[in-house]
Amino acid sequence: MANAALKKVLITGAGTGFGYEAAMRLAEKGFDVIATVEIYGQVQTLKRQAAERGVSLEVEKLDVTNDGDRRKALNWGVEILVNNAGVGEGGSTVDIPVPNIRHQFEVNVTGPLLLTQGIAKQMVERGAGRIVWVSSREGLNVNPFTGIYSASKHAVEAIAETMAYELQEHNIEVATVNPGPFLTGFNDRMFQTWESWEDDPSQRLFDYSKLAFPRAQFDPEAVYATLTSVAAGEVNSFRNLEPKSMIEETKQLQQVPWERKVTDGLGTRQQAIQHSYEMRPETPVAG
Repeated sequence: MANAALKKVLITGAGTGFGYEAAMRLAEKGFDVIATVEIYGQVQTLKRQAAERGVSLEVEKLDVTNDGDRRKALNWGVEILVNNAGVGEGGSTVDIPVPNIRHQFEVNVTGPLLLTQGIAKQMVERGAGRIVWVSSREGLNVNPFTGIYSASKHAVEAIAETMAYELQEHNIEVATVNPGPFLTGFNDRMFQTWESWEDDPSQRLFDYSKLAFPRAQFDPEAVYATLTSVAAGEVNSFRNLEPKSMIEETKQLQQVPWERKVTDGLGTRQQAIQHSYEMRPETPVAG
């Protein structure tokens, strides 16, 4: 990679899941890691967990939707930015309330983009940098009940790909990591967000108490390894989808809208929706 000397890493959303493990592993590799969390209550917990793991992390509070938090990040000398913070809002596109839609895009799109704008310009001045967007397989495909989340990740895909073209002359690498269905709790939490909606339940098209995430889920180790490697500059592919066993399925599904007729399936329940009625939460992939 062109920027092998980069060492100062900022990871957003490092309190849990993919961001947490990548922060720990990058620190173990010798990178100077600034692991950021959404609220101050997570700071001491992450510091303690790092100490128990035997790694050195700088832990900071950074809510990507907060302008003050984004501004203070400009003082950290970031050379590698990992945009990992995100939320998932589950529910039908015709049911999700307006505040929840806005929050989905503020956390997953607007906040990270504004954070990246400032840091990217510092990278331009430095003449080097690496920006990693944690997108999703849902940024490439769609599924029932994750449409608003998927829309936010489609936006991330457009931003990342465009940014890669715009910044290449400044020696800045841009990549995406696209996790599929992994058993971290994130997917199942998406199917519980309806419990806090401020709406009229009688007007909902679906009864969400009867639905669950519609697919068995993989062990997250593959994403931990890939995200760490991409952030470290050990992988030079722009798009990095895990699990790799789903790459061909993903590509095939991208062709479906070109072939779909508006009358296809009318009057019948779509298969993935039926799976949501049949699946139990936190179902692991067999074997």
